[in-house]
Amino acid sequence: MVGLDKISDKDFVRFCDFVYKRCGITLSENKRDLVHSRLAKRLRSLGLDNYGEYFEILYNGRDNEQEIVNLLDAISTNVTYFFREDKHFDFLVKTVIPELKSTKKDGLEKKIRIWSAGCSTGEEPYSLAITFAENVALENRDFRILATDLSTNVLAHARKGVYDGERLRNVSGALQKRYFTSSRDGSRFKVHEKLASYIKFARLNLMHDFPFKNRFDCIFCRNVMIYFDRQTQGQLVNKFSSFLNPGGYLMIGHSESLTNVNHDLVYVQPSLYRKKG
Repeated sequence: MVGLDKISDKDFVRFCDFVYKRCGITLSENKRDLVHSRLAKRLRSLGLDNYGEYFEILYNGRDNEQEIVNLLDAISTNVTYFFREDKHFDFLVKTVIPELKSTKKDGLEKKIRIWSAGCSTGEEPYSLAITFAENVALENRDFRILATDLSTNVLAHARKGVYDGERLRNVSGALQKRYFTSSRDGSRFKVHEKLASYIKFARLNLMHDFPFKNRFDCIFCRNVMIYFDRQTQGQLVNKFSSFLNPGGYLMIGHSESLTNVNHDLVYVQPSLYRKKG
C-alpha cells in the first residue's frame, strides 16, 4: 500500500466522534499526529489504502467489534510503575485499612473488595495487593481486587505479572524478596502467584453498564478521567458512587479534579473522596 496522507479534517472529526461515543475519550486537535500515526499502523496491518475503507470496517464490518478493540488498544497510552502517587497508599495504611479491620458484620470479619478501574499493565492492583498483604492477615480475610482496563494488550501484560526493574523503583528490597521472583541477571521481576491470586483482571469499558453487583470499599480510578469531558466525568463518578459501600473511598489522580463535576461524594483531601455512610 502507498503511504497515507495526513488525516483530513473531516476524517479526524469523524474518528474523534466515534472514539468519544464508544469509550468517552476526548481527543483534541493536539492529538492529530498521534491519531494519524496510530491509525496508519492499523490500516497497514489490514492492508487498507485509505481512511474511508477503515471507517467502513468500524461502522459496518462483520468483525468490527474486534477491530474496535484493536483500535482502542492502539490509541491507549499506558505508562506507570509500582506505588505511583504514593500518598494514596499511605492513606490506605493510615486510614482505610484500620477502618476495614475494625468493621465487622454479623460478628464476622468484613470482606474487603477493592477496584482498580483503569489498571493499565497491573502495577496499581499489585501495589494494592502488597499494601494489604503487609497490613492485613489476608489468609484470614475474604479479600479480592478487581482490576479492569479498556485495553486487551495491557491486561495481557498485567496477567503475566513480569516487569522490568525500573517499574519497581519504589519497591523496597525487602518487598521485592517477599512478593517477586527476579531473573538471574536481576533485570526482570515476576509477581508471586499467591499475591496474584487476590486479583481478577477483566476488560471493561467504563462507558458501559458495570456487569457486577458487589459494592467496593475503595475504588482507584487514577489518571483515567483526564481523557473525559466534564459531563462524562460526572456520569462516571456517580456510577462509581453507586458501587461504593457507605463510607467507601474514591481515589483519582493527583492531576485530576472533580471541580465543577456534579457528584454526591464528600471531599476528603486532594484526589480523595468518600461516600457518605
